[in-house]
Amino acid sequence: MNETKYWLWLTMVFGIGSRRIWEVMCLCDTASDAYFTLKDEDCQLSLSQQERQNIAKIQLSTAEKVIDACAAKGVYTVCYSAPEYPAQLRHIMDPPAVLYYKGDISCLCGTRTVTSVGARRASEYSLRSAGRICGELARSGIVIVSGFALGIDIASHLGAVEAGRPTAAVMGCGVDVDYPKDNFRYRSAVLENGGVFVSEYPPGTPPHSQNFPKRNRILAALGRAAVVFEASHKSGSLITAALSAAQGREVFVLPPADITDERYSGNIMLLREGAQPLFGWADVADVFRLGGVSDAEIRQEVYRGISSFNVGTPIKRKAPTLIEELVEKSSKPGRRAKKPPQEEPVPESDSQPAPKDLSAVKESYDSLTDPQKSIIDALRVGALHADILAERLEMDPGQLMVELTELEILGEIRSLPGKVFEIN
Repeated sequence: MNETKYWLWLTMVFGIGSRRIWEVMCLCDTASDAYFTLKDEDCQLSLSQQERQNIAKIQLSTAEKVIDACAAKGVYTVCYSAPEYPAQLRHIMDPPAVLYYKGDISCLCGTRTVTSVGARRASEYSLRSAGRICGELARSGIVIVSGFALGIDIASHLGAVEAGRPTAAVMGCGVDVDYPKDNFRYRSAVLENGGVFVSEYPPGTPPHSQNFPKRNRILAALGRAAVVFEASHKSGSLITAALSAAQGREVFVLPPADITDERYSGNIMLLREGAQPLFGWADVADVFRLGGVSDAEIRQEVYRGISSFNVGTPIKRKAPTLIEELVEKSSKPGRRAKKPPQEEPVPESDSQPAPKDLSAVKESYDSLTDPQKSIIDALRVGALHADILAERLEMDPGQLMVELTELEILGEIRSLPGKVFEIN
């Protein structure tokens, strides 16, 4: 029996990434068993009123229609119990019940994988290192996993693309959503080289800020090792590194180009805590040595027509210019580009911030919601504490924090110590 529709129905009832799904599955052998148990009028499970309403209202046919609609868009679904579901995810807390993907998901199954993370506004040193090392890892048969964000993420993916090898992008939105916009042109190159875009969010889901912390557990789990190329002390990359370490993965860190540069404060912290210094691709490749833990793990998994070593003739090799274009674009001086939506805070500067002017964010101001515009207007006078903002705007503190988080993800504001915020 195809269990996908039952797993999808469970996500509709309890929510994507909900622990309640797994509480129910502890009592049932299969997702279909869970469905019939929950639909039984005499169901004795402890359920909230909202959950009972969802169970009564949401029909199995709705899940079937979603699966068909996805397939019509070239987006496919794989459930937790399916053999093609990446085995690495089965061992984490609250694994995704259903994955949506575009491309060839087999590149993640029974093979060597490395998660690469880092800053979005990365230095030239870090970008070049990410492109070179990830390219060499890809040529050795290792699949690079990253988040398809600006900076280190896309440099890592392009390293694999230039090697003509598959790479996997884990999205915090629907796999059909073109986010971030600056990376549109690289999508086809990833797919043409046998890569895949993966998400636990259905097609059309926008990149909400709350999606990314949940996404990071998948990003960390898919790689059998993790590499951090550039991270400040507030970087979201540190969360992914911590998740990888908690899952028993080896964490590698690029030594800083400058130990006094705040952009590498996260690198220094990880190295002090015992992360392995990264001097070249061979350091990471050693994790997959014959007879090692990762090698044994891979051998135990189901092979889906792809060698665990993934070595062979490249599928399609791209001209080796993408990394250079990326570095050149990121290092162009003299212009302030529109800030793309971000998944992590921008590293703070050591210099005293100059007075803020609305013109600096005018280009993206019009796309904000009315509450977000009111926050930006209030911050024009300078940095303010969240409590003061809530009082001035007569906004519920909980709702204000949601809006502040969204604005920080969008790159419009940044947080300072003590719940103080200012225009970025």
